[in-house]
Amino acid sequence: MNQINMMTFSSVDITTDKDGGTARDKKWPWFGAPIYAAAFFALFYAAVVPSFNSYPEMFTQSEEALHPDEFIGERAMKHLAELSSIGPKPAGSINNEVHTVNFLLREIQKIKDEARSDIYDIEVEKQLYTGGFYLYGFAISYENLSNVVVKISQKDSNNENYVLVNSHYDSEMKSPGAGDDGVMVVVMLETLRVISRSEKPLNHPVVFLFNGAEEARLLGAHGFITQHKWAKNCRALVNLDSTGTGGREVLFQTGPNHPWLAKYYKQSARHPYAQTLAEELFQNNFIPSDTDFRIFRDFGGVPGLDMASVVNGYAYHTKYDNYRNVESGTYQSTGDNVLPLVWALANAPELDDLQANEEGHMVFYDFMGWFMLTYTTSVSMAINIVVSVAALLSIGTSLFIMTLDNGADAPKAVIKRFGLIFLVQAGTVFGACGLTLLMALFMQGVGLAESWYHGKWMAFGLYFCPLFFATGLLPAFYIQWTKRKTHMKLDQTIACFMHAHCILLVLLCLTLTGLNIRSSYFFMIGIFFYTLSVLVQIVLKLSVKKSYFVTVHLLFQILPFLFYTYICYAIFVIFVPMEGRDGPNSSPDFLISVFIILAGIQYAGFTVPVMHKFRKPKIIFSSFGVITIIFIILAATPAGFPFAKDVAPQRYYAVHTQRTFHNLNGSITQDSGFYIQPEETRIHELEDTTFKNAESQSWMDDTCAAEPYCGLPVYRRGWINWTDSARWISSSSPALPTNKELSLKSKQQLTGNKWRYEFSLKACDRVIMYVNPFDKVSITDWSLDKTPLEEKHTPPYLVFRIYAQTEEAFNFWIELKHENDNAEGPFFKFVIVEHFIYHQEYYTDEYTNFLATFPDWSYTTDWFAALESFIF
Repeated sequence: MNQINMMTFSSVDITTDKDGGTARDKKWPWFGAPIYAAAFFALFYAAVVPSFNSYPEMFTQSEEALHPDEFIGERAMKHLAELSSIGPKPAGSINNEVHTVNFLLREIQKIKDEARSDIYDIEVEKQLYTGGFYLYGFAISYENLSNVVVKISQKDSNNENYVLVNSHYDSEMKSPGAGDDGVMVVVMLETLRVISRSEKPLNHPVVFLFNGAEEARLLGAHGFITQHKWAKNCRALVNLDSTGTGGREVLFQTGPNHPWLAKYYKQSARHPYAQTLAEELFQNNFIPSDTDFRIFRDFGGVPGLDMASVVNGYAYHTKYDNYRNVESGTYQSTGDNVLPLVWALANAPELDDLQANEEGHMVFYDFMGWFMLTYTTSVSMAINIVVSVAALLSIGTSLFIMTLDNGADAPKAVIKRFGLIFLVQAGTVFGACGLTLLMALFMQGVGLAESWYHGKWMAFGLYFCPLFFATGLLPAFYIQWTKRKTHMKLDQTIACFMHAHCILLVLLCLTLTGLNIRSSYFFMIGIFFYTLSVLVQIVLKLSVKKSYFVTVHLLFQILPFLFYTYICYAIFVIFVPMEGRDGPNSSPDFLISVFIILAGIQYAGFTVPVMHKFRKPKIIFSSFGVITIIFIILAATPAGFPFAKDVAPQRYYAVHTQRTFHNLNGSITQDSGFYIQPEETRIHELEDTTFKNAESQSWMDDTCAAEPYCGLPVYRRGWINWTDSARWISSSSPALPTNKELSLKSKQQLTGNKWRYEFSLKACDRVIMYVNPFDKVSITDWSLDKTPLEEKHTPPYLVFRIYAQTEEAFNFWIELKHENDNAEGPFFKFVIVEHFIYHQEYYTDEYTNFLATFPDWSYTTDWFAALESFIF
């Protein structure tokens, strides 16, 4: 047999160098290791960061003639300046229902006046809608809210299948809503304008829904899709939203089913940014948010694309979401994607036969925004399996070649050593993951959670370094302990570690593929490029008798390194700010460490082993442990403080509350106070200052035992699970601008044990009600959405009521059943909470002074409320 000098397994003595390695495995100088690591850092900062933050040049109105049928970013920017200047626009407020609606109607009329009236028909209307449904644990009732709806259609087309484009113009309380969702509103206006002046075909009409009540539990979308005359014709959706102040918009939901939608995005979007990984994270509740996409999908059956801008989530739903803080590249970048996408969908033949194109889910992902890949789930399964099998075959071939010139016992020796290396690498991976997670638990346990919140660089020392430390140190000890017991070259030992790591990824990829998790592509990419490098090394070894191991391997690692670090960077941009509003019961450090593990282990397993080529590897890898200790110390200093004034504030809800309780004996108990609900985990910062006069936990426990939802003015469902972190500080009463009027219009005994109560309520425009039947009593029917009754939810039941510009009372009825006949009652506790969310002019001096005690690195979403508890 011809010998191939890939490795030698002879019984002769091997000369060793001063480090104990063989002369043929002479190592590189130790100082090359930091240079090697710095090279990867340089690659990240030179390619990944600029790619993520790159934007196209903005087209100006002065050069509009040079760019026919193109999105003009400057005009959109000017529109946003005016829209943002209106101020906060909560649904039901004058800013929302009058000023913003008038702005939209005026600008749309300008577009209509300048449109090609010989080509297009443009219809505009202000929609007022009233209705109800069940969502987020609330039976919702809404009345007289507003949308602005525009339909543009080509005169010579009678097609009745429409494309729907949606964004919302309402904002969260106190927020001007420039990024969420003003940018998308002005992008829609400019998209409508460009289409209306173009001669390009528009085979299907396009409906632009300017939605007036998304922040108020997605009511605008529900009002349109369940009531508007054009809703039944809408066949595809482009939903535009935001979780920050503009920046690049990510496509994070498609379908459901209808993979052709992602194909049109791929063909049309000039700056693609899309990840199936983001879609599956969102749909599995890793993102503390929701969009109108849910409503159009669930209540209208409309498939579509859900896109949201993601930069600077720190400003989301705060006063900092203003025009000045919107990333200037947002307008042109988003417009360059949305305009051609809408045009493409409006000319898509698939709209005329949706059922024929309902083929399952799509896998989609972009590479650094340069290009995008899309394929169906079935194709994804085939790719994952083929790539995984190819990886195993190439690794097997590589191991076989190692045995060709080493005598009869060489195969056994190679197999034995590789088996041990596989076990070591498996232990290394589990150890690296475990150590990184342990670090997260430690940081949370010692009260240093979220040290990376403002300074994202802290995550490198706290979580990346433990990962690199564990990834390298255990293999370094193994190589050191066994180097005199083997004749395998160091390069081949390192290759075996990488082979083992690849096999682990193959097992994970195939497992996820078998579970129909589309994000398995995330692991396939690393396997694919590693397999290519192994195949090239095999070809080189067989053809020119040299493998050029390190060179070939690192060349093939450049693209996956860019891909995974790009994803990791995007995760930090998107998810780190979200952790500041994920609730006090969340584990932000744990979640961030999981994301770091998922991305970091991909490239660490293929790049860190190369560092064994340098001298003193144990010292090199131990330096990562030293860096970790340094960063833990930094986390305990001001450098690790997670919050920053006007940039990354700590969030609190603060509600000045008056509470009135009607007791069984006819007496009335009343008190008032400041109810503070932290939004994240690091709540001990204000214990000695703002919260120093807070009631004890026993007070909270007593209140929770006596009243539904602890007798607190709950506004969001999540607050119910956050009472352990809530604070109550006694105060004088708030100044209420209106007087609530609740009238029991009738109490009727329907049968021996069934009663019907009819009520009339006049209150502020946002009311939440708790309905809690007593023991042996059940609610059998009511005039609200019946979902919680039909699905037999556990009481107390929550009701959300909102209206705009009406003085009419809210009339409703409740039917109850007692287990015993002719029971006299009482039957249930009924709590009404009025929320005055945009009435800052009524704040008392005491409340204003209390809010001023919050430090400048914090942010309060504040309003006042009146809670009254009745017994019937």
